[in-house]
Amino acid sequence: MNPPARIGLLAPMDHELEPLVRMLALEPVEGAPDKRHAAIVNGVEFVATTTGIGMAAATGAVERMLDDLAVDHVVVVGIAGGVAADAQIGDVVVPAIVVDGPTGREHRPTPIGDVEPFGRLVTSDDLLVDPDGFAQFEADGVIALDMETSAVAVVCERRGIPWSVFRSLSDHPRDGLVDEAILELTQPDGSANVEALERYLASDPGAADRLAKLARDMEVATNAAAAAAIGACKRWSAGGR
Repeated sequence: MNPPARIGLLAPMDHELEPLVRMLALEPVEGAPDKRHAAIVNGVEFVATTTGIGMAAATGAVERMLDDLAVDHVVVVGIAGGVAADAQIGDVVVPAIVVDGPTGREHRPTPIGDVEPFGRLVTSDDLLVDPDGFAQFEADGVIALDMETSAVAVVCERRGIPWSVFRSLSDHPRDGLVDEAILELTQPDGSANVEALERYLASDPGAADRLAKLARDMEVATNAAAAAAIGACKRWSAGGR
């Protein structure tokens, strides 16, 4: 009997991994070198883990997964920042093109399930806050920004592994909620920087309300991204891949 197809799910942070674990009833993998969880669902083995934040962390995570396992398809799942003026929190982005911000190199995800890819996603370690920069991105057809996907694409393409990406919008520049100070509240592995959080809350009376809204929007987005990715993967499996 042939082994089941295996899909590798990569989520940058714990709160992006959690809905995948919950929706697929994944179990921790004993002895794994990372936060790996796995289960066989409808004849497909799903293996999920976190990458950490940023391009270098994502490169290392996907390389470890592909070194350890024979993976048929890699799927990046998580949140992204919106660009389009009419974008809404929770919108799911399945881009046709992923642009590596530092180099400008374009990568084309492999469609999975019956989802029709659309638009461009740009990956960079830099946080964009300039309104003119957002306007130029929107004019260029960019619909979202993240910090990991193009790094995953580079590794998968080098190894000949199909890859896809499902991101959901957790923030938008019009809301003015995300800046460098917000990024400093999170460690590179996605865990909270407690000392920075305490300083942030103490320095600004309105900070708690903004963080609460960000948390609510993030929960909407992480659940939407996970549900869309899982649904597409199941349809991919049911359709004979």
